[in-house]
Amino acid sequence: MNDTIFALATARGRAGVAVIRISGPRAPESGERLAGPLPAPRQTALRVLRRADGEAIDQALVLRFAAGASFTGEEVVELQTHGSTAVVAAILRELSEQPGLRMAEPGEFTRRAFENGQMDLAQVEGLADLIEAETERQREQALRVLSGALGERAEAWRADLLRAAALLEAVIDFADEEVPEDVSDEVATLVTRCETSLAAEIAGTRAAERVRDGFEVAIVGAPNVGKSTLLNALARREAALTSEIAGTTRDVIEVRMDLEGLPVTLVDTAGLRETEDLVERLGVERARERAEQADLRVFLVLPGEAPGLPPRDGDIVVQAKGDLHGEGVSGRTGQGIDTLVSDIVGVLEQRVSGTSVATRERHRAAMQRASSFLAEARGKLDDGPDAYDICAEELRGAIRALESLTGRIDVESVLGEIFASFCIGK
Repeated sequence: MNDTIFALATARGRAGVAVIRISGPRAPESGERLAGPLPAPRQTALRVLRRADGEAIDQALVLRFAAGASFTGEEVVELQTHGSTAVVAAILRELSEQPGLRMAEPGEFTRRAFENGQMDLAQVEGLADLIEAETERQREQALRVLSGALGERAEAWRADLLRAAALLEAVIDFADEEVPEDVSDEVATLVTRCETSLAAEIAGTRAAERVRDGFEVAIVGAPNVGKSTLLNALARREAALTSEIAGTTRDVIEVRMDLEGLPVTLVDTAGLRETEDLVERLGVERARERAEQADLRVFLVLPGEAPGLPPRDGDIVVQAKGDLHGEGVSGRTGQGIDTLVSDIVGVLEQRVSGTSVATRERHRAAMQRASSFLAEARGKLDDGPDAYDICAEELRGAIRALESLTGRIDVESVLGEIFASFCIGK
């Protein structure tokens, strides 16, 4: 039997309302000790919460959820109290003194939901992403994963492969019975369908990862070309020190932004030039490294000059100091800023147009393993009935890889890392 756990589910600090959750077999008993008779499941009641000696602590809205109909799948009691730090501390202290109760560990509520079949592992990761979402695109993507979209696709792939494996095993095990002797066409159709769908999903995973983690856009150019001024204009604050003296920026400066729903980190780097100054030279080397790593580079150039690095496909080259030269962009006056932002968003929107519902490296690795097994299975299928047993084993390998996506098997090594990222009340 699981312990009964409790935790503050809302942020610490003064607020209008605080939510305290209790989950486990002793939850109803614990709730009654604090609030008296509990409402029926999924009903609410206003109750006075009291200490063991009868002294009132607070007036709270009390909810009860039956096992199987709660977030964790266990008996759950939720207390919605006034958000005073003193009230919350008094209630948590009272709960800690009740026998059989303990404070929840980080992610323990969500882990119980997973272990009790309320969520699959991909949904758990989607919930973590939703909690961390900073932009509209991140919210939409996380909600799609939380809704079970990846699990549904994995289950469809799994069903096709189970059917294919069953056809092969029927031929192997029941050769003397009335089963189709030639199942290769149907098996080939099922395998090809899975391979095609997996390939499309894998192709969109990197874009989905960028939406989740954010894109990095580096502003690159020669010294004193206006990179820091442009960064400040885009950020709408003095994030970088600006000066007429060339070489002012020597370290990498980062600003996290929301560009029309896309998470973007703008990176201001040292001006690209040859220099004898040791510190500036290190800054230039770091600038080149970050520019190479960036998802997109915005090159600021003066009229008649070329970018300091070869532009890649999708990079943006724009004329600097437009207020002095009549064309281009100017961080000082704002000229061309809106157009530049639109150009950046346009490039990034094109890159995320094919995002998948698989958003993590773990997802991509599992799907790639499945694809490898399917490629081997297809090869063995072409070898005819004598290789059906090997083909079926390869299909089972693909099924196991897909089951690891949703946590059916082989995920114990990643559970600790995933659930540790949650706050204590989740």
